[in-house]
Amino acid sequence: MSQPNDEGVDPGGGPGPHHTPTEFDVPDDISGIDNLLEEGGPLEPADVDAVEEGAGAIDPLTDAQQQLAERTADLQRLQAEFLNYKRRVDRDRDLVRENAVFTVLTPMLDVLDSIDRAREAGELDGGFKGVAEQLERVVAGLGLVRFGEPGDPFDPMLHEALAHQGTEDVAVPTAKFVAKAGYKIGDRVVRAAQVIVVDPAGDDND
Repeated sequence: MSQPNDEGVDPGGGPGPHHTPTEFDVPDDISGIDNLLEEGGPLEPADVDAVEEGAGAIDPLTDAQQQLAERTADLQRLQAEFLNYKRRVDRDRDLVRENAVFTVLTPMLDVLDSIDRAREAGELDGGFKGVAEQLERVVAGLGLVRFGEPGDPFDPMLHEALAHQGTEDVAVPTAKFVAKAGYKIGDRVVRAAQVIVVDPAGDDND
């Protein structure tokens, strides 16, 4: 075994009885390590995992409220889409019905014109009168509306002017005589009323 020299250092490298502590020696009391960790010292992997798990935790109530809001938004969107679809279906159904009625009633306008001429001539009586009135009720029930009377202001959207017949004391061009009544279904004109028009005095239509 080597013997320590005069400076108390074992020539073999081991500490002798007179060994002087250095900064590389590990003290027997390591309680100061805890203080080092509390004051910002290095953390163990387990400590890091615990911190990350705590930061990523979601409150169950907050998560439930978020999911409820998302489901509510989905339901509202589906409801809006359904209402839009229902409106389109209803609109298309009404259009199909209107077109069908238009197709059926258009050829009957000539029959209605004949009834009007018979009524004006005083020939609408007896059984023919009952049939005529029943037919008029049927077409009215299908939505066919008659328009065009003498004295109506002339409207190029509703009237067809067969002629302008002089001037009279009227404020606007006016239907003086109705050759054929007009008919419409809803806002759709089936046939414009054919009229003779008089113009206000002072108007120059030449």
